[in-house]
Amino acid sequence: MAGRIRLKTKLVFAITAMMVALVSAFASVYLSQLIQHRIADADDGAHFVANQVFNATRQALELDLTSTKVDTNDPVALKAAIEDSLQTDPGLNSLLQSIVGYSPTIYDVALVGLDGHAMLHTDPQYFGKVIPQRENFNSVRDGTLRQQLNVVYGPPSVYEIRVPIERDNKLFAEIRVGISTVFLKSELRPQLNHALAASGGAILLSLLLAAGLSNWALRPLTTIGKKLDLMTLGEPSQDDSAPAATDEVGVVTTKIDRLGRQMRDVKDVFSALKDNVDQIMANLQDGLMLFTQDTRVVLVSAAVERFLGQPRNELLGRHAAEIFTDDSPLSRALVDAFSQHRPLVQQEFENSAGERILASLDFIEEGAEQIGALMVLRDAESVRRIENEIEISHRLAAAGRLVSGVGHEVKNPINAIVVHLEVLRQKLKEIDPDARRHMDVIGSEIQRLDRVVQMLIDFTRPVDLRLADIDLRRLGEEVAMLASPEAARQGVSIKREWGNEPLIARVDADLLQQAFLNVVLNGVQAMPKGGNLWLGAKRSGNEVELTVRDEGTGIALDIRDKIYNLYFTTKKSGSGIGLAMAYKVLQLMNGAMDFTTAVGVGTTFRLHLPLLGSGREAQIQTPAAGVVKEIRVQAEMGKK
Repeated sequence: MAGRIRLKTKLVFAITAMMVALVSAFASVYLSQLIQHRIADADDGAHFVANQVFNATRQALELDLTSTKVDTNDPVALKAAIEDSLQTDPGLNSLLQSIVGYSPTIYDVALVGLDGHAMLHTDPQYFGKVIPQRENFNSVRDGTLRQQLNVVYGPPSVYEIRVPIERDNKLFAEIRVGISTVFLKSELRPQLNHALAASGGAILLSLLLAAGLSNWALRPLTTIGKKLDLMTLGEPSQDDSAPAATDEVGVVTTKIDRLGRQMRDVKDVFSALKDNVDQIMANLQDGLMLFTQDTRVVLVSAAVERFLGQPRNELLGRHAAEIFTDDSPLSRALVDAFSQHRPLVQQEFENSAGERILASLDFIEEGAEQIGALMVLRDAESVRRIENEIEISHRLAAAGRLVSGVGHEVKNPINAIVVHLEVLRQKLKEIDPDARRHMDVIGSEIQRLDRVVQMLIDFTRPVDLRLADIDLRRLGEEVAMLASPEAARQGVSIKREWGNEPLIARVDADLLQQAFLNVVLNGVQAMPKGGNLWLGAKRSGNEVELTVRDEGTGIALDIRDKIYNLYFTTKKSGSGIGLAMAYKVLQLMNGAMDFTTAVGVGTTFRLHLPLLGSGREAQIQTPAAGVVKEIRVQAEMGKK
């Protein structure tokens, strides 16, 4: 679960954060109340002092100036008289001195006139001087907690409150009481520090308690999470045998276990089906593409990569219109078929690599609703080659049946002729030398005819394969050595291209060696003027490909479809059995044989055999009923 926070961790963090936030809120309220209470006390004390000064000043101003020499009509003289009266009033001055001396938060007290000059001040040096206004203490009293904390923990400063004084119903002056934060700091800071420490401890304690309690309460989530992880990995629970709890968590855990078992069963079935489908798709020679209802590809066989030239992983999940985007006839035909919802009957096209392929498209329906489509791609050359092989097999089978009947019918008269010839020799005591020579010629020709007939009979009989796992490179080397004397007489040089990779196949070594030798000797005899003959072996997919390439005259176009026919030959001394026998041997071992040729350039024969482990190896077959002894194809067949 690396890379992301687990649900349990998130819940623990959330609960802990909520508890911390709650305790922090209570602590903030407590601190705010503590500060506001002390500031309110300072504000009330300052207003009390201002009211005292206000009352004393009103009494000092209630003097009768008519009995004095002061000109009451002269404002300047009147103001000077009032200031002198205030400054000399013993009660007012003693009050000011007592306020500063006994009130720790009061910094100073001043009576300031309308022009801003101090008429009276606790510090006599400020008499008559302009007193600048300070920030009103109301901003602290009504401010936020942060502003109030800044007053306590910030730099020292002086605030003031103002109380206006009237004389004869006119504003005369104002009383300014200065409040020093130094005294507030000295009073509030110890209390605030204690409160902050208590709040921090409470927050830390709540953090630990919330984390511990929430972790304990959410512990079952760990068990559920582990079970979900095991379910995701497809592994069985390790404590299936443990008794199930009866609480809500136990019920949920039991249901998760049951669901996990069901998912594992489904996953096993799905994995087996997927493996089977993948194996089938990998071994199919045809290209298959399965489309959903919206033409999205959901299944692709390995052969499609060769036909379309695109990797399988790039085709999966894409729409048909995104795959067939070029202007080739194949793409146009498939896009039209999808757009018109019309099946595409098997047609032959040429892909981008120049190969001829057969393509068909069928729509899959359930009821009256179309649920998908299946496209099939086949190699046109392979289809034609298979059809030719089937045709050749049919011809060989028909020829074999005919030859078998004819061989048996001819065999009996030959045996009779041989017997009577021997009887004739015994009856003739003295034979003319010319007659004896003629009889010897007749005997030798009858023996040759008998061998030919015997070869025909052997060719049509069932063969009991002696299978063994051998390296075809070694077999090829043995064939090259057997063919070397004939190649030397023809002036042919044999070139070998075996490679370094072992090519193990399950074959009948004797039969395959004779078949391969027949093809090699044909290649040697196709070069009467000498040349090079290349023998090779390589792996091609799940097959071994043996090749014989000559520099002969090539095979004419009009006889290419006849070379596997029994008794067909273009050589004066040939029997027409060698290639037919080789073709039959390859079929017996689940192999195949084909060729390419160019007149005047040469011919290449390819012998295909399944590799060991490909699943297509030849199997031992029981001979047909009535065949008692083992029948082997004679080596002489390939030499004739």
